Amino acid sequence: MDKFANIGWPDMLLMALVGFLIVFFVLVLMIGVMKIMGYIFTHQRKAKVAAAGGSVEDDDHAISDAEIVAAIAVALKLYKSDLHDRESEVITINRITRAYSPWNSKIHGLTQLPKHK
Repeated sequence: MDKFANIGWPDMLLMALVGFLIVFFVLVLMIGVMKIMGYIFTHQRKAKVAAAGGSVEDDDHAISDAEIVAAIAVALKLYKSDLHDRESEVITINRITRAYSPWNSKIHGLTQLPKHK
């Protein structure tokens, strides 16, 4: 504990700044690596399509993943809605008058003031 007692504000701010810069640098490095990997995989796909005798434009008209997910979601919604009975979807509110009950009366929860002489 004594060796940390003489650390001042300038040292703490320098350590915090170095830590932030390291995190920022690693994030930028990861973004660069992801972009390079995307370029490599896209280039490999284009090379495979060109080797097969097709064009890249023909491959772009294929169904995208987002369209597949949307179709599955719609199918599940329609399937789930068929499982339930059809209801009128009308909300009815009936007023019920309740008789007096001492259980819900707040007057009984108050304490009596003592009598002064």
